[in-house]
Amino acid sequence: MFGYIRTDTPYLYIKDQTLYRAMYCGVCKGISAVCGQAARMGLTYDVTFFSVLLHNIAGIDVKIEKSHCLTHWARTRLMAEPDELTRRLGALNTVLVYYKYTDDIRDGDRGRGKRLWFVRGHARAAKAYPEIERIVRDNFAEQQRTEKSGTDSPDRAADATANMMAELSDYLLGDKRTPYTRNLFYAIGKWIYLIDALDDYDKDKKKGAYNPFVKAYPAENREEMLRKRREEVEYLFHALFFDIRENLSKTEFHFNRDLSDNILLRGLPAETERVMRGKACACRRDAAPGPAAE
Repeated sequence: MFGYIRTDTPYLYIKDQTLYRAMYCGVCKGISAVCGQAARMGLTYDVTFFSVLLHNIAGIDVKIEKSHCLTHWARTRLMAEPDELTRRLGALNTVLVYYKYTDDIRDGDRGRGKRLWFVRGHARAAKAYPEIERIVRDNFAEQQRTEKSGTDSPDRAADATANMMAELSDYLLGDKRTPYTRNLFYAIGKWIYLIDALDDYDKDKKKGAYNPFVKAYPAENREEMLRKRREEVEYLFHALFFDIRENLSKTEFHFNRDLSDNILLRGLPAETERVMRGKACACRRDAAPGPAAE
């Protein structure tokens, strides 16, 4: 689930790259404030993007100053000061990482040692923000039930993750939420689940693990499946991109939207095309990246 939301760097303005890095540091500081230092090892660009998007929609300006931290102790760098929204996103990052490794353990993958880094942070996040814990826990449980049912519908399989993102957006935006913001995050959540499933087609088939694309389009491998069913798979993603564009156009932004547009309108399609081509990505990791790795 982690590592797919990316900028389309060749079309990214320098000002937006600077903002993105500062917001990344801000989420890292938010994680530390709520969940402790060890939980910073789970920092992802996915939640950084949510911070950029949610701050803009909510109209919450961020204070950015040069500062030091444990990772960047020798030289100062621009960092966003954590506000309440950032702290909530720091808690969300830790809860998501914790349940990601819990899911890996349940699937028979290695994850027990990695999850230990986040046990205390998860407990602190759940205590500080019980609604975030409830939303993630309940939707992960629903995701498990859906996968155990063995549905051969990729759209149905992605529903729990999509609902989780929609519920989280409503909670984090509060009175700034609208039907369009909910639908936008629903579509983003569905894309996250489906791109991860498509990328893991060969791995899941080899392990005998559930994968909606393996169920819906059985083949020897992903390459063969896409030769036969490429149009059907592309349709799923094109429908999501249409939903994202439509709801994005009806969502009010309070600040410059270049960075959000770059990621949603260019970055997501570019990442989809990369996975469709079977090209490896250096940024893709099975584990959470950690603050010094990005």
